[in-house]
Amino acid sequence: MMRRSQVHTVLGAEHSRWRELFIPRAPRQSKRGVLQEPDHSEPVGNCCSNPEEESILFSNRAACHLKDGNCRDCIKDCTSALALMPFSMKPLLRRASAYEALEKYPLAYVDYRTVLQIDDRVASALDGISRMTRALVDSLGPEWRLKLPSIPLVPVTAQKRWDSVPLEYHKEKAKRKFRETTTSKGRVSSAGDVERARVLKEEGNELVKKGNHKKAIEKYSESLSFSDMESATYSNRALCHLALKQYKEAVRDCTEALRRDGKNVKALYRRAQAYKALKDYKSSLADISSLLQLEPRNGPARRLQQEVKQSLN
Repeated sequence: MMRRSQVHTVLGAEHSRWRELFIPRAPRQSKRGVLQEPDHSEPVGNCCSNPEEESILFSNRAACHLKDGNCRDCIKDCTSALALMPFSMKPLLRRASAYEALEKYPLAYVDYRTVLQIDDRVASALDGISRMTRALVDSLGPEWRLKLPSIPLVPVTAQKRWDSVPLEYHKEKAKRKFRETTTSKGRVSSAGDVERARVLKEEGNELVKKGNHKKAIEKYSESLSFSDMESATYSNRALCHLALKQYKEAVRDCTEALRRDGKNVKALYRRAQAYKALKDYKSSLADISSLLQLEPRNGPARRLQQEVKQSLN
């Protein structure tokens, strides 16, 4: 156990280090006696010899900048943190938030997407991707993916893994999840891939109109192998699963659609239908409630709500 004097020494050292990081530097005096503004772009300093620890300090200072609305300095510190410890989630998330605040949506999208390569359960990154997708569609049009910067391909060693799941599963999952957005060099899908996905989706839509749901599922699945970022493709395939009474598959596809677009009304409605068929009435009502918040006058949703409530009684 440390003595009191030793504790005071350690705390004093820590306090000095944090003063260097977070207390503004005093103005400097030039040779002519004129006060100059402090240079806040200077590095944190030689307070750490451990790259991981220094990266954390940069990231923490970035958090302070972000809270103060100083997005540009936040980005600088996050970039410094990532140079020391690549693929650290906190600096990536903070930099993404700063880019978003500055309306640099393509750069924010890249950072959010990188976080999801590391851990695809991070809610703030999932929400960020949804917001950025809508913003990019509005600002750049339907071909927005082709105008993105390169998306780094996160090595498997940097991805968050759970002890109960084999490493090979994560390797395959990573390849499957990012097949549509990255090449082997970590670049955005080619225009040919995106166009091929669109054509296959349209072919699936035509098959649905003809009532050939089984064949339509094959077309939608093939489309998703080229680009799985289209919420509508998952939602359309879910419709086919419903028609074939494949309710669990319908739930899965609707869930994927909603991960890409949380306001996909068709996905909410179809998942509610699937939950009703599976007798999971509470989940069905929850989806209907979410849908009605988006579209309070949606007639089919209100009718489905009454049907589910009757089933509960």
